[in-house]
Amino acid sequence: MSKMCDSLHRLFHFLPHYSFPYDETKIPRNGIYVLFEAGEVAHGTDRIVRIGTHTGNNQLRSRLRQHFVNENKDRSIFRKNIGRAFLHRAEDPYLDQWELNLTTREAKRKYQDSVNPGKQREIERQVTDYLKRNFSFVVFPVDEKSLRLELEARIISTVSWCQDCGASNDWLGLRSPKPKILKSGLWQVNELYGEPLSEGYEESKMMDTCSK
Repeated sequence: MSKMCDSLHRLFHFLPHYSFPYDETKIPRNGIYVLFEAGEVAHGTDRIVRIGTHTGNNQLRSRLRQHFVNENKDRSIFRKNIGRAFLHRAEDPYLDQWELNLTTREAKRKYQDSVNPGKQREIERQVTDYLKRNFSFVVFPVDEKSLRLELEARIISTVSWCQDCGASNDWLGLRSPKPKILKSGLWQVNELYGEPLSEGYEESKMMDTCSK
């Protein structure tokens, strides 16, 4: 698995890298994004720390805005996990409130006495600042939804199985309360340790999509 993971890192190394602020018109409307974090290295290049995509058609740009710009952790599990790590590292009891999903009007009413809006905004700003300062990413176009989801899952599994992709001692994810993030070295908890990319069929699909 380390060999395939090495190939992925080398493939992504040669794609254009973006960091905030970036020109959104250069981002395809449909595709997969791969994130790298400052200070994290593997296979002689930037270590992959998150892989993601989108389900709706033409939503890749919107998905990236939900991570980097829109300060609402209930619309981005990535933002929620970064906030969890900050609060857990600080042993801040507000972590319990941060876990609440406030998406619906009913939930907002139910938890209005538990949530501190000022504290919530402060954490969201901290997450945004960390994301913009520390993350870069590559993207590659995949128009077909089923192929996007398949490749996303296979890439996540491939990287999670790799024995050469360890997090640095300073990686923020090591302060996460989520055991799967600590173990995998990735900012995600789904699609880990599943079926990886094969060296034949899926690898050629990757090469084809990244060369477009």
